[in-house]
Amino acid sequence: MMQTYQIETTVSEEGILKILGLPLHTGDKVKVIVKKQSTADNKNSLYPLRGKPVHYKAPYESVAEEEWLSTNNIR
Repeated sequence: MMQTYQIETTVSEEGILKILGLPLHTGDKVKVIVKKQSTADNKNSLYPLRGKPVHYKAPYESVAEEEWLSTNNIR
């Protein structure tokens, strides 16, 4: 099964792509596909977070529990 990693980078003036931080080792075989971003995908997009991964640190924990009002505490 092939694992997929997505990294955004910019081509240098010399036409070089630098890709750092991949969890790969010397000798690993990879398949490289390069896609040019369209103007709709740039940072000026109306929805810059669309398509970005979402990570929840504590999805089942209470949120602002001390800020909720209880009808039992109102006098």
